[in-house]
Amino acid sequence: MLDLACGSGRHARLLASRGYQVMAVDRNAQALAGLSGLAGVKTAELDLEGEEWPLAGQHFAGIVVTNYLWRPRLPDLMALLAPGGVLIYETFMLGNEAFGKPSNPEFLLRPGELREVVAALGWRELAFAEGYVASPKPAMCQSICAVRD
Repeated sequence: MLDLACGSGRHARLLASRGYQVMAVDRNAQALAGLSGLAGVKTAELDLEGEEWPLAGQHFAGIVVTNYLWRPRLPDLMALLAPGGVLIYETFMLGNEAFGKPSNPEFLLRPGELREVVAALGWRELAFAEGYVASPKPAMCQSICAVRD
């Protein structure tokens, strides 16, 4: 499993507690340090937005991404999912600027954008949601769960 842009690793912790082997990736070494020594979790401090894609050639049975969007690498990210693998992706969308950051449109999904990406790849959508969420703080979000058949 891959927890991409994992921050403090709440999803990596959950997945590891369920018996999965997890690679937790972030550019923040301090955030990753909190995962040090956690059974089932391997950490990697990586620049996901540089010229070189640091995860090229790797494949994962599952990918979790939350609160992160870097469109130039979206195709590379999707290529990491192994056949039969599951993608869970949730981040902010247009309209979030009314609630604070992120507010730059470069970091906000357009309506239906994740659905379009998954459909273009021919993956099977399991669930999709977008719109206002009240918790943990008010925001406009979009999420998808899909399988690469």
